[in-house]
Amino acid sequence: MAIREKILNAVINCFKRHGAKGIDTPVFELKDFDIAGQFDPMIPDAECLKIIHEILNTLQLGDFLIKVNDRRVLDGMFAVCGVPDNKFRFICASVDKLGKMSWKDVRQEMIGKMGVTPDVADQIGDYIQQCGGVSLVEQLLQDPKLSQNKQALEGLGDLKLLFEYLTLFGIAEKISFDLSLARGLDYYTGVIYEAVLLQSPAQQGEEALGVGSVAAGGRYDGLVGMFDPKGRKVPCVGLSIGVERIFSIVEQRMETTKKIQATETQVLVATAQKNFLRERMKLIAELWDAGIRAEMLYKKNPSFLNQLHYCEETGIPLVAIIGEQELKDGVIKLRSVASREEVDIKREDIITEIQRRMSES
Repeated sequence: MAIREKILNAVINCFKRHGAKGIDTPVFELKDFDIAGQFDPMIPDAECLKIIHEILNTLQLGDFLIKVNDRRVLDGMFAVCGVPDNKFRFICASVDKLGKMSWKDVRQEMIGKMGVTPDVADQIGDYIQQCGGVSLVEQLLQDPKLSQNKQALEGLGDLKLLFEYLTLFGIAEKISFDLSLARGLDYYTGVIYEAVLLQSPAQQGEEALGVGSVAAGGRYDGLVGMFDPKGRKVPCVGLSIGVERIFSIVEQRMETTKKIQATETQVLVATAQKNFLRERMKLIAELWDAGIRAEMLYKKNPSFLNQLHYCEETGIPLVAIIGEQELKDGVIKLRSVASREEVDIKREDIITEIQRRMSES
């Protein structure tokens, strides 16, 4: 199966799990998921964030973070800082550049191009350079200025509820309330979010690739009504997966792997403990007998770090780790060198699991 098709199928299968209709036949350009209708606050919004989390976990692109904010919080913040109403969207566009520009440059743009005073710019800077979790939401609910703004209070109240639901979904640790997230599109009316990869390309021997976010979305309660002849309001929240950006990342990593791989070895048999040479030899013999290309370092007690470095230098994709706890539990810990993800596999299933992963790579 082509890599592009795998990525799209992962996205489609996740959408199906969450009740998407009309996609029984693969739709290879499908990348959006939307929930329309009048529902209780933050329930569909939390599900959209859960979907992004599921997809990025499935694709194993590396560590990631989902940033969230609320346009009502932004507008309330601009208001209490003294930004004129007619400059909200222009300032919003400047704030949205903070990830690509330093605060010094963003501040200068606000003052030089947008015409706000240095004092107003500094007040904005004090807010937008903050990020955190629900504790930051609670802190801002007590902020002397923001607590006097109705829009900001509504947005912060919904964000607090959102974090409660994200905790129940088990993904709150991957979510960051980031006051610099602005998403400059005017049609967003509430919660906004954007997923970014955290893994440093240099760690994997990759060249820097400016891919930006790999998923994004938010609430847009007023957009559908603009196209309704009767102007009926239809609350909506949705997300978009950056399929092409993800494909670019995967494609680049495949090319990099081809360049740096100095061996056809599929798995290194390793241990993090001393006196496990015999167990490593037993395991590697099983892998060889099954036709799996395996290696181990020719030392009685190699350091675990050296074993991992060897995999990274030679391009070995998997590490089969055995130790005292693994022996006791009857498992082998299988580690992906690229993503650093580790899972325990039953000893009797390790050959099948390695073969499966190799057939999919």
